[in-house]
Amino acid sequence: MPIAHEFSPDVVLVSAGFDAADGHPPPLGGYKVSAKCFGYMTRQLMTVAGGALVLALEGGHDLTAICDASEVCVSALLGDELEPLPEETLQQKPNANAVRSLENIIQVQSQYWTSVRRFAPTVSYSFLEAQHRDTEEVETVTALASLSVMTEKRQQDEPMEEEELMTQ
Repeated sequence: MPIAHEFSPDVVLVSAGFDAADGHPPPLGGYKVSAKCFGYMTRQLMTVAGGALVLALEGGHDLTAICDASEVCVSALLGDELEPLPEETLQQKPNANAVRSLENIIQVQSQYWTSVRRFAPTVSYSFLEAQHRDTEEVETVTALASLSVMTEKRQQDEPMEEEELMTQ
């Protein structure tokens, strides 16, 4: 997502095969992605290109998995409220193979896309851990900005040394 936002495309095209869907035999790469999760990924993609998103259904091997995932993705596209992901899903750490792949991708792509560098330390985090880290980061930046504003205001309120000498 960071590269997609930095690239800022006019439209996003997705070849939606749902091979990693839970119920798809055999699960691609060992993944069992829930239909709900596909809906949330669709919602994330809608934040790119001003929401200009095309999902092209490829077909597949398990009609139930394809139907379930497609239905949730269409709901996301329509702006419908998505069912919340279970707490255990949000606490789940990524698959070790995915972490290794992401580390390699970040190493290579960070040469071209500055936005991915900040994610290097968090690729092995659960969603909740990453969200907590982002919140702490925002709070730190906000605190530093507040201190900066307070320092500037104090400097404006205090007379300059030259002003003090001139009034004596």
